[in-house]
Amino acid sequence: MRLHKEGKTFVKTTGIVFGVFLAFAWYYGLVWLWVGAAVFFILFIFMFRFFRIPNRSFMPVKGVILSPCDGKIVIIKEVEETEYFKDRRLQVSVFMSINNVHINWVPVNGKVKYFRHHHGKYLVAWHPKSSEKNERTTFVVDVDNKGIVEILFRQIAGYVARRIVTYVKEGELVVQNQQLGFIKFGSRMDLFFPLGTEICVKEGDCVKGTETVIAKL
Repeated sequence: MRLHKEGKTFVKTTGIVFGVFLAFAWYYGLVWLWVGAAVFFILFIFMFRFFRIPNRSFMPVKGVILSPCDGKIVIIKEVEETEYFKDRRLQVSVFMSINNVHINWVPVNGKVKYFRHHHGKYLVAWHPKSSEKNERTTFVVDVDNKGIVEILFRQIAGYVARRIVTYVKEGELVVQNQQLGFIKFGSRMDLFFPLGTEICVKEGDCVKGTETVIAKL
């Protein structure tokens, strides 16, 4: 099982601390050292699971939007998108808990037409205002390279998450299922579609990045 580059330091550090506690606990036999070793072992396992790179097929699927992350559908509704489109859109939000891997993938082929990073608050990721108030990165993919079909995606930092990493840049041609970025420790992805788009999930559904079809174009 491979580890994502964003988490190698976390995993290595917790592994070293666990090893130190275990060595001293084995030598001195003190209860608090054994407790410390157990705590850091659990933390090591958690870090390893969180930052692992899952084995996925990564098969591109034409004409659909695949889920950009693992998580749970928490919002499907018509909203006013105020940053880029400035009109009514269908919003689909995927909440990533600390039990999910937090790698993000590009959900559709196209060209990155717009990219902005916004500093902000750290409300819990499922809060309705987190899409507008929290630290976030917004990018828009021009699917047909004509400006007719554009999909907006937004990485949102949550209460625990304090760092958003995004690898794509404005003007870049992107391919479905290439790595988009990473959000550390609890977060959300919002997707904004044109009204009338066929949504293929419902609230409460668990989705898998690169595999679950979110919408059909």
